[in-house]
Amino acid sequence: MTSRFIKSLYPCLLGVVLGSAQAQPVSFGEAWSRVIQQDDGLAAEQAGVDRAKQLREAAKAMYLPKVDVGASYTHLDQPMELDMTDLNPIASHPELGAGLSNILGSMGVHLSPDDFVTPLTKQNVVTSSVKMLWPLFTGGRIDAAQDIRQAQVIEAQQLLVLKQQATFESLSQTYFGLVLAAQVVQTKQQIEDGLAHHLDHARKLEAQGQIAKVERLSAQSAYDRARIDTQKSRRSLEIAQLALGHMLKLKQAEPNTRLFINDSMPQLDAFVEETLAVHPGLKLLAAKKEQAQGMITLEKGKYAPELFLFGNYNLYEDGSLVSKTTPDWLVGVGVSMPLVSRDGRSETVQAAKSAELQVNLLQAKTRQDLELLVEKTWREAAQGLEEYQSLSSTQALAEENVLLRDKAFGQGLSTSLDVVDAQHQLAGVKTQRAAAAYQYVISLARLLALSGQMNSFSQYQHGQAIEVNS
Repeated sequence: MTSRFIKSLYPCLLGVVLGSAQAQPVSFGEAWSRVIQQDDGLAAEQAGVDRAKQLREAAKAMYLPKVDVGASYTHLDQPMELDMTDLNPIASHPELGAGLSNILGSMGVHLSPDDFVTPLTKQNVVTSSVKMLWPLFTGGRIDAAQDIRQAQVIEAQQLLVLKQQATFESLSQTYFGLVLAAQVVQTKQQIEDGLAHHLDHARKLEAQGQIAKVERLSAQSAYDRARIDTQKSRRSLEIAQLALGHMLKLKQAEPNTRLFINDSMPQLDAFVEETLAVHPGLKLLAAKKEQAQGMITLEKGKYAPELFLFGNYNLYEDGSLVSKTTPDWLVGVGVSMPLVSRDGRSETVQAAKSAELQVNLLQAKTRQDLELLVEKTWREAAQGLEEYQSLSSTQALAEENVLLRDKAFGQGLSTSLDVVDAQHQLAGVKTQRAAAAYQYVISLARLLALSGQMNSFSQYQHGQAIEVNS
């Protein structure tokens, strides 16, 4: 059977290994699209972005005037009144009051003391008005608040991108982990089948008296251990399948994208440069820095005077003298200058400056960590590629050794233990090569995630890629 024929049968073989006729074939690209649409963690981060945007829009209202409508009801212990006799000059010269009374009396007008009292308000006072306050200058605090809100939106967006990168890496590990587990099961099954054939051969030779009973028992023991190993690998496969199904929200998901390798590794410098240019962690810290700078401006603005426009319009009058003499509306310009404050303005300014310094140091540290992480991941991918390529000759040797040992056993030139060792050696090499390809794929996925090139994964998968056969 040619390798091309085996390659064409891989989806069918994988479906058999997974043990479900109802499994839904899913490519890695389709799996990623499904995760983006349905992952709850990503949806939560998107909700955070929406929240930050709404808060930014809400902050724009700080430029608008504040308009309130209000009403009040007040009960006084007694109405407010004005006694004319308490006013100068009558209060200072009582004789003027007596003279005025005599003059009025001569005119036939007789006044009692109550006639000199004028009510100003009623005992129950009801008022209603519209008030307006419009800040015109606040020392740059409103602009600083707008900048902080915008930086918070950027921060939320970068948190979403970070979550997408982490989810992409997790999906690649889960998806290709299932592919690797299926290949291990397939390899184990091949070894089990080979040892079953060897056991059958040993029984026939024992019946013919060509080998001792111990040789047949050795073949039986090796076959039994192989069956146990195959069953254990199937259990691991089931666990991996559950993990992928949970991530994709599918009961049965059958990967149809195989492990692959490329002829050579992409340039390390390109990955480092792109990562430092677009990594959301650095952009998040830049947004944090903008927030710290906005806080500095905001706190310094508390030292500046505040200029505002105010106004009032009366909606209801109770008919009293005070209401009649009060104007229906008024407007004006006011200024407020803080002299002594209890909020520790100088300390809060220094705290904001310390926050900015902290972000600067974190940016430098993060750049160093990202450079190290990219180089480490690149070398892990290169190691997986080199290991896979280097083990090619070892696998060819192991396959040839199985054929020779099996023939030699039939001719009495080799023991059953030699055949079993050859089978296990072949299984080990195949598993090691598959693990190396898995290491290469997940390291490549992490490199692409770090550098913001997750959509380029399919190009590496299809562009001059070599699919890994079991």
